[in-house]
Amino acid sequence: MDEEQCDAGADAPVVGVLGSDLGWYLAVILRRWTEQVEQAAADVPHGTRGYQILSVVGHNSPPTQSGLAKHLRIDKTVMPYVIDALEGAGLVERRVDPSDRRVRRIALTPRGEDVLVGLEAKVAAAEDEVFAGTSPDARREFLDLAARLAVTIHGAQPSLDPCLAVAGVLADPGLEAGAR
Repeated sequence: MDEEQCDAGADAPVVGVLGSDLGWYLAVILRRWTEQVEQAAADVPHGTRGYQILSVVGHNSPPTQSGLAKHLRIDKTVMPYVIDALEGAGLVERRVDPSDRRVRRIALTPRGEDVLVGLEAKVAAAEDEVFAGTSPDARREFLDLAARLAVTIHGAQPSLDPCLAVAGVLADPGLEAGAR
C-alpha cells in the first residue's frame, strides 16, 4: 500500500496492494482460512487434513484409502497414519469391500457422523471470520468466481475433474464399473 492509501484510513476502498499479484492475494486468503479452520478442527486428529477426510468420506460412497489419498492429494505413505488416528478416535472404520475382500473402504462411524456435523458448523463459522468485513454480496460473488475458476481449471485437467473425483477417483481403480 502506498502512503496515500495508508493515510486515507480503513474506510478507503482498497483495490490492491502495490507490487502484489494473484499469488500473494491467494496466499493471504489461504493462510487466514487455514488458521481459522485449524482452530475449528483442533480436536480432530490431524486437524484440517482430518476434517477434509471426514468431509469427503461423509458425503460420498465409502472410498478406498488409496482413492481418498489421490482425491485429497495426500501422500499414500502418509494416509495410513492419518486413517489410523481417525480410526483410533472412533471417527472412521475400514470396511471390507463386499465385491473384493482384499479392498478396504473408509466409512464414518456413527460418532464420526456426529463429529462431522459439529465440524461443518465450526468450519462455517471459521469461514465467516475469513470473510469478516466483506458484504454478503461480495462474499457470494467471490465464492461464485472462485468456484467457476476451480471448475475451469479442473476441466482442463481431466485427471482432476471434480466429477471424476466423486464418481471414479474415490473408487478403487481395479473394480469394474458395475461393482461400484
